[in-house]
Amino acid sequence: MSDSLSFNKARWDLPDVDLHLIEQIVRQNDIPEVAARMLAGRGIALADIPAFLNPTLKDNLPNPFDMADMEAMAEFFVSAIGAGKNFAIFGDFDVDGATSSALLYRFLKHCGVDAPIYIPGRLTEGYGPNVTALQSLKDDGADVLFLLDCGTTAFDTVAEGSAMGLDIIILDHHEAEDRLADAKFVINPKRKDDDAGLDVLAAVGVTFMAAISINNKLRAAGFYTDKGIKEPPLMQWMDIVALGTVCDMVPLLGVNRLFVRRGFEVMQNTQNIGLKELIAVSKITPPYSPYHVGFILGPRINAGSRVHKSDLGARLLSSDSVSEANDIAWTLNDCNDKRKAIQVEMEREAIAQVEAKGLDQYPLIFVASETFHQGLSGLVAGRLKEKYGKPAVAVALIDEDGLHEGRGSGRSVPGIHIAQAFIDARNEGLIAKGGGHAMAGGFSVSADGLDAFRAFLYAHIEKQAQSNDPNVITRLDGVVTVRGATPDFVHVLNNSIGPFGQEYPEPLFLFQNVRINKADVVGDSHIRVMFSDWEGGTWMKAMAFRSVDTPLGDALLKQQGAAFDLVGTLKIDNWTGVDKAEMHIKDGAFSH
Repeated sequence: MSDSLSFNKARWDLPDVDLHLIEQIVRQNDIPEVAARMLAGRGIALADIPAFLNPTLKDNLPNPFDMADMEAMAEFFVSAIGAGKNFAIFGDFDVDGATSSALLYRFLKHCGVDAPIYIPGRLTEGYGPNVTALQSLKDDGADVLFLLDCGTTAFDTVAEGSAMGLDIIILDHHEAEDRLADAKFVINPKRKDDDAGLDVLAAVGVTFMAAISINNKLRAAGFYTDKGIKEPPLMQWMDIVALGTVCDMVPLLGVNRLFVRRGFEVMQNTQNIGLKELIAVSKITPPYSPYHVGFILGPRINAGSRVHKSDLGARLLSSDSVSEANDIAWTLNDCNDKRKAIQVEMEREAIAQVEAKGLDQYPLIFVASETFHQGLSGLVAGRLKEKYGKPAVAVALIDEDGLHEGRGSGRSVPGIHIAQAFIDARNEGLIAKGGGHAMAGGFSVSADGLDAFRAFLYAHIEKQAQSNDPNVITRLDGVVTVRGATPDFVHVLNNSIGPFGQEYPEPLFLFQNVRINKADVVGDSHIRVMFSDWEGGTWMKAMAFRSVDTPLGDALLKQQGAAFDLVGTLKIDNWTGVDKAEMHIKDGAFSH
């Protein structure tokens, strides 16, 4: 590929692929050449391709008992349920927490246990367990408490909960330290002593593996026979496992690919009343894809926690009442509309800060404001990351009831582990809370400590960046023409080698030497493009989202008629009832 930079200051790379290997993949797996070329280009080994294309629970589900303390936890559960212990669930307020809570709630309910779900207020209690909530659950009779999608580094709170007499079981996937919280069990594939190799799991995946383990031990103990009940329909609940996995942006590889592939098969005809109602309210139709989950359903489930209704997502996915689920689904839809309006204003203020102060010249974009809504800081950080191509942090400054602190979220780019920066800052005493994943995390910091924390982040991110290749390399999966990018072509990709997600992204294709026939602005920030191969012929629709006032957007709008190379993903547009191929433009350059 050319050594010149694209509009997004990236270099494009199309890997050389062994033609003999492509022929072998096609012959052995009966898939189209374009799909075989993509798998070979992404380094999927020939022997691994059958399981990659069609993973099954029978052949490809890892042994959950390989996870540290899983077997002991399952045996403890059997003794606890046999002794008539009372259970409770404390789950995080995001989609991963909601799906984890709903999954465990349904499992326990099937076993005859009615366990209350407690979801902390995102805006009032923040991330993770707190002593007040744990005391409340204890006072209401809980003996055994599950902490889902949180708790791994909540050392003080978990210690106090254990001192209350709670048997605390943590099912989590966040970064772990050398020491573990003082819980009865900590099931987390990121534990330093866990060598099961399942650290790609979301919390809902960890919860599903725990449910499989507990089910195994209950069966062996004769629990279901004694109770005269069938075993829990674990496979029927894989739709919410897929939902949480996709929305938490964990790598869509290995066991996660299995969960999502099988889970989406269940989702096409879901029996989950809440999910059915949310799908209806969202006005989407099958076949459902990670796009529907990540950009339509997930944001609605998340929206409740962003506007003081944190428990709605878990309640929705746990409900077996059509009327209740319908009410919650519409409420979440309204919450999402409110969230969008607030987010737009926050993004405008954040970008204005960056431009006025030159904040994009630092290793990390860092914005803070008293007007920011703390529930939306992560979304705004994500927008800044997209716009400037750097890690970004957005902080809502709180000044109420004697509390003076900043509550923020960060979003990162490949090669920069933002949660590690937060964890290190916490260990240095610069912030009160901090953690998350490589690509996303959150924290709270005292107002007085904001400047020191910002300086620490700049230095930490700069050090990380210096250890990596500073050039942005965009890996391409192939070159196509407008004439060749048909709906059938897109369907072949989706059906043969999908689903796509984190660390297994949608194929990126290069359209070389195309003519921009028309470009206009849609909404406040999107650009709609009609383009064709240079010699003419069929026009293809494309969208460049959030590209107004960017180098890419300026070129598309101002250089119509010029020859472009465009890079992007291919989608199916079924708006008129007829399938058409559509491109989502990610980058571009002038043709040479």
